[in-house]
Amino acid sequence: MAGGRQIVSFLAERQNLEQFRKKNWQGTFEQYLDLVAQNPSVTRNAFQRCYDMILSYGVDTYEVSREKKVHYRFFDDPLDHGKDAIFGLEDSQVQLVNALKSAAHGYGIEKRVLLLHGPVGSSKSTMARLLKKGIERYSAKDEGALYSLGWNDPENPGDTSAIHWCPMNEEPLHLIPEDFRRDVAAQFQEASALADYPLSISGELCPFCRYHYMDSLTRHGGDWTKVIEDVHVRRVILSEKDRIGIGTFQPKDEKNQDSTELTGDINYRKIAEYGTDSDPRAFNFDGEFNVANRGIIEFVEVLKLDVAFLYDLLGASQEHKVKPKKFAQTDIDEVILGHTNEPEYRRLQNNEFMEALRDRTVKIDVPYVTRLSNEVKIYEKDYNNDKIKGKHIAPHTIEMAAMWAVLTRLEEPKNASLTLLQKLKLYDGKSLPGFTEENIKELKSQAKREGMLGISPRYVQDKISNALVAHPDATSINPFMVLNELESGLGNHSLITSEEQRDHYRQLLEVVKEEYENIVKNEVQRAIAADEDAMARLCANYIDNVKAYTQRERVKNKFTGQYEEPDDRLMRSIEEKIDIPDSRKDDFRREIMNYIGALSIDGKKFDYKTNERLYKALQLKLFEDQKDSIKLTSLVSSVIDQETQEKIDVVKQRLIRDHGYDDESATDVLSFVASIFARGDVTD
Repeated sequence: MAGGRQIVSFLAERQNLEQFRKKNWQGTFEQYLDLVAQNPSVTRNAFQRCYDMILSYGVDTYEVSREKKVHYRFFDDPLDHGKDAIFGLEDSQVQLVNALKSAAHGYGIEKRVLLLHGPVGSSKSTMARLLKKGIERYSAKDEGALYSLGWNDPENPGDTSAIHWCPMNEEPLHLIPEDFRRDVAAQFQEASALADYPLSISGELCPFCRYHYMDSLTRHGGDWTKVIEDVHVRRVILSEKDRIGIGTFQPKDEKNQDSTELTGDINYRKIAEYGTDSDPRAFNFDGEFNVANRGIIEFVEVLKLDVAFLYDLLGASQEHKVKPKKFAQTDIDEVILGHTNEPEYRRLQNNEFMEALRDRTVKIDVPYVTRLSNEVKIYEKDYNNDKIKGKHIAPHTIEMAAMWAVLTRLEEPKNASLTLLQKLKLYDGKSLPGFTEENIKELKSQAKREGMLGISPRYVQDKISNALVAHPDATSINPFMVLNELESGLGNHSLITSEEQRDHYRQLLEVVKEEYENIVKNEVQRAIAADEDAMARLCANYIDNVKAYTQRERVKNKFTGQYEEPDDRLMRSIEEKIDIPDSRKDDFRREIMNYIGALSIDGKKFDYKTNERLYKALQLKLFEDQKDSIKLTSLVSSVIDQETQEKIDVVKQRLIRDHGYDDESATDVLSFVASIFARGDVTD
């Protein structure tokens, strides 16, 4: 076991003092201008920085239905190894990134509130958390560096510990007088031409810095070059914990909050020191808008805000200004991100007094996931056999819970020949006869509200958690445990508004249970038929007979040595398993022989596993031949002879080896399938 000294040495070897010095850089205003000349990107605004941060993680392109799509790796949360990864929702992510891109280039979106809109539990907060976390860590990298300014204390000009740093961490270029900004930007033109954005100097000093600026200007007789000698510049690392560049505002009880929470408040203890409440040194610029300057402010449930707060929000978005008490309007530079749910947004649409806010928002829909494989990933992130110790999660447990959740979000297809389950499979990339990619696009276009209603992932996560603790004696949890929890919770689910909806969700649970039965029956069939030697013998026998049949020859009986007619009964018993009608048997047999012949020409050996249809037919035939000898149905009785038990144990080991079961869940699934066989409910 490592001791204290070893751990300290381990950490000492990995600390980066050079990086610490970079993050804590301080210099003069003139040195900062040198930095700008070398790298104009340090002057980027909040939207530009946020957009570049997302792009820095890379972009993948892929094709769906002949349409090019993009996936931003940032939303996989490489920052924290996928802890806040967002699965699916590519369209929402693209919509958000496009809004940031437009704002970064000054196309007008920078004057809007980005409003994430969707049902509860659809990842709106996760998306906001990712952006805040991303911009925080980006600011600590060399490519994300940004800087702010501070002022010498007039009474202690040489004391670096007495510097009055800007409370809003504003851009140091605000020091350049308005009349000369265009000319200064032109001086940097050569360097800024190589950057992604042209260098622009906009915004005025905050009241605190303006006070120190005017004081210094007075002391130096109007000499601006002397003023900047009183200025220090330092690098700023955005931090939500330290309230630097990242703010979060959450509505509270109306009696306990006022707009000063957004724009700061008077520091009454300092009024006596400075003589007036309009002195910026007697004001705390610590409202959420103030602290979020240069970064991001998140409004949780933004539409629950009191009207007084909305006025501040409107000015902040459209004019990029806020109005602290007793002071002039103050410039801010930040991404304003809000999120809200469906009922609150409907209330906004119906409220004529909210027109100004509606006009200043860019709505980004964040629906529930409607692709099964993505929904499964959401739950597997928290519930997997690595994370859940002492409990084995049986195969299909997470999948069945996810399947039910997705089914509740889908609208009934208008095509009468298509079931809701088939629609789910089409959305998940499965193919169905008669349905093309164009049909799937049409299905999605017909269902405008799909993903905005249904069951939240949180409900499913709660019920999986219940199943894990409700069976203390079980070493594994299976789909029925979770499905039963899901069903029992419907009775008091607070977001289900009608009995009709509740009954619909219960019916969907029955659909999922039926699908699970089909899945495990097929798995057990494959496990029983997984005798490679027996499969190879059956295949060789079938091919010998097909070859003789197609070439009008006879087959030598290996037992009697006599030549006999090809065994049509054997061939049909295999072909019928994949629904080859008698009228098509000749075509199928010629197809098999042509396939073998083509492989031979290429110098390849025939393997039944490479022909999917034949492989399936052989499996089903072998299962039919072996299930009676294994006597699986005897599992439902209390007495099993040793020979049968040995055969069952072989099947169980195949389930464990090939399908991910443990001993208990393999026994359970065999017993379940045995009970189906016992009641005669066997289908191919």
